[in-house]
Amino acid sequence: MIKIMRVDERLIHGQIAMVWSKEMSIDGIVVANDATAENPTQQMALKMAVPSGIKVIVKSIEGATALLTDERAKNMKLFVLVRTVADAEKLAEKVSDIEYVNLGNVGKASTDPKTTLTQFVMLTDPEITSLKKLVELYPDTALQNLPSDKKEKAIDYIKKMNL
Repeated sequence: MIKIMRVDERLIHGQIAMVWSKEMSIDGIVVANDATAENPTQQMALKMAVPSGIKVIVKSIEGATALLTDERAKNMKLFVLVRTVADAEKLAEKVSDIEYVNLGNVGKASTDPKTTLTQFVMLTDPEITSLKKLVELYPDTALQNLPSDKKEKAIDYIKKMNL
């Protein structure tokens, strides 16, 4: 069962390892990112950032899709991390039963022109297009940096900002 799929360009970091993982009571983290799946050094660093008892699996988007659609995955409480809204859209198109889709920290690394939705979410035009498709698949998709923050529905930003 996928408890949460979060878009966070930092992937695993302190908030994920210590706050989100405890709040969501997860068994494992699946990092779905093509570049990271090909980088053993980055994989090792991500795995070291997680408390003991939580398994970390790093896969390409295609590999994560296969893993998450496997019947055995339904027996685990998983936290899926992707780096981009486009990657979230790709997974959401092929993986059903995601309990919560979350945009947490996106857009700070890119120098492309962006629309600022919150101080933590800044999206390019292609990312806005992906967000709209993501919201069609999962209408409750929300922007939320920390579990203690209010969930702000992405559809409200789309409507309010006329995106």
